[in-house]
Amino acid sequence: MNTNDNTPSEQRGFHELALNIYTRQEHNISRKQISDNALKVLYRLNGAGFDAFLVGGGVRDILLGSQPKDFDIATNATPEQIKNLFRNCRLIGRRFRLAHIMFGRDIIEVATFRGHHQEPSKNVSAQSDEGMLLRDNVYGNVDEDAERRDFTINAMYYNIADYSIHDYAGGVEDLEDKLIRLIGDPETRYREDPVRMLRAMRFAAKLDFDIEEDTADPIEELAHLLKDIPAARLYEESLKLLQSGHGLETYHLMREYNLFQQMFPAVAEHFTEGYDSHTEQMLDLVLDSTDLRIDDGKRVNPAFMFAAILWYPMNKLADKLVAEQGMAHYDAIMEASNIILDQQVKSIAIPRRHTATIREIWQLQVRLPRRNGKRAVRLMELNKFRAGYDFLEMRGEIEGGETKELAKWWERYQTAGRNMRQAMANDVAAPSKSGHRRRKTYRNKKSKQSE
Repeated sequence: MNTNDNTPSEQRGFHELALNIYTRQEHNISRKQISDNALKVLYRLNGAGFDAFLVGGGVRDILLGSQPKDFDIATNATPEQIKNLFRNCRLIGRRFRLAHIMFGRDIIEVATFRGHHQEPSKNVSAQSDEGMLLRDNVYGNVDEDAERRDFTINAMYYNIADYSIHDYAGGVEDLEDKLIRLIGDPETRYREDPVRMLRAMRFAAKLDFDIEEDTADPIEELAHLLKDIPAARLYEESLKLLQSGHGLETYHLMREYNLFQQMFPAVAEHFTEGYDSHTEQMLDLVLDSTDLRIDDGKRVNPAFMFAAILWYPMNKLADKLVAEQGMAHYDAIMEASNIILDQQVKSIAIPRRHTATIREIWQLQVRLPRRNGKRAVRLMELNKFRAGYDFLEMRGEIEGGETKELAKWWERYQTAGRNMRQAMANDVAAPSKSGHRRRKTYRNKKSKQSE
């Protein structure tokens, strides 16, 4: 039996929440809509005497009539007690300990009820000078856990014991009114975790909801707090924001509240009042394309998206290096790529495997025009040719002119027969040597040094 009462810790100034309980007859959630693995976890926790609730997005999405992708569970069992109940359990997290119950590739996340913050001396909770939570392993009861949730629509709990819904913050009403509303004082909650500002954008775009006025008001002023978030965490958040199927709408919301500018500072330098720079056109184009691919069930590559977002800032810098330092075009592209990516990973820690692909896509933009003789065949054999070609097509839509004609040439070349390909390549004039990469000079220098 459960002997874990998790006595409430000292209150911290949240407004008092009003609990509304909706009985099984008063809501539309059925166990048929909950995954078998989630039900197994709920029933085992409940059978061992612990409280067990389906929480967050799972409850929200079912109430909205859509099928959840994930099922998260909250309980008064501690992580260690959960691990003792499930042999297929793995404990993760430092900022807040979580239990992952593994069913093959399916993972059910179980969290212990969170309580209010205690004194730092107890070594379970810590905050930065800005008020941001650095460590948060404070356990409490379900009432406290509800107050610690970010938005009202995420503070609804489906109780497996009697199939009721416990609504602590008016989430059902906000679902009906299509509102994103923070629980507690918005500025305090954003300072605790600035990523909540990004979550507000994501939910508003995903659900087509409005952001409640008090929830929205502090965001633009506090947007700079995102710079205090680890770049690795912001990378993960960027994928949720821009590759969730609603990336275009999310980007425009983020930009309106000065959030996108914090995450992509090099891109923001090219923003215009008319939203009509090449950088802005590419953002709309690549994010719309990404949304369509996700809607069609196709895979999306983060590297391609980041390559598109950063291309024009990088290319503008390369042009500047050519004009001011007299660099060859290819060398300028290489140097500008290093500068832009080094700057970007300080904000969003794009993994090396993706930055390598980004560089390949960018380099192909320089190589694809050089297609005479056997070069075209060799280019098509490259691993990233298709990504480079798709990117060239996008550039053609924006730039028109020679870039669009080049994309059309490559489209015809890919579908042409062998003889036609050879004829097409032979018709292309040989490139001038001025833009060549200086491999020969480098080799000559090496050979002279070894003599």
